[in-house]
Amino acid sequence: MRERDIEKYLREQVRAAGGRAYKFVSPGNAGVPDRLVLFPGGQAVFAELKAPGKKPTVLQQAQAEKIRALGFQVIVIDSKQGVDEFIRRFEQPRPYSDEGWDACEAYFKSLQRGECI
Repeated sequence: MRERDIEKYLREQVRAAGGRAYKFVSPGNAGVPDRLVLFPGGQAVFAELKAPGKKPTVLQQAQAEKIRALGFQVIVIDSKQGVDEFIRRFEQPRPYSDEGWDACEAYFKSLQRGECI
């Protein structure tokens, strides 16, 4: 499995959890993490993606330490299982199910049509 496959899977899983996984590029600052991941509830986490078994370079480790010193988390992920663990760790429980939302949406549409007054 390649790093880009893991990165694609991360983007998909973060979006499914209601978050965003922005590609993080900082000109003049080589070695910064690959993604800035934002979860509902105001959580921001940096993610460094690697091919299975690969480790961050010395420069990437140094950048990660600088970011951690500012109080942010930097997580290294090298597998789809690692992505799944990352999502479980940071995602917020949803306050309602999709079925509950569908029922709520149907109710408001009926109000708009004047059916529930």
